[in-house]
Amino acid sequence: QVQLIESGGGLVQPGGSLKLSCAASGFTFSNYAMNWYRQAPGKERELVAGITAAGISTNYADSVKGRFTISRDNAKNTVYLQMNSLKPEDTAVYYCNARRSAFHINYWGQGTQVTVSS
Repeated sequence: QVQLIESGGGLVQPGGSLKLSCAASGFTFSNYAMNWYRQAPGKERELVAGITAAGISTNYADSVKGRFTISRDNAKNTVYLQMNSLKPEDTAVYYCNARRSAFHINYWGQGTQVTVSS
């Protein structure tokens, strides 16, 4: 049974930091690229950051470059998103995604709420 379980969301003041974690099980984690998406109320889901299966390459949305860092630990089957200098516009539900494009496979977590507000 495939599971992606996000944690680490919550309420934080502008300028603060949060670290999201996504624990994976039920598939061979090291074969999958991992991504973080987010969806704010009334908006489409957008890609925030991605990391390749081996962790060699990363990519970020322009809106989070220099503030967010994605990383993974293949020994722990976990992907992380370190979020610094948070802004109110970062408020959204953050989703973990596992993708193996060659096999057209996508897995999704249930999401974790991040709220940036004073």
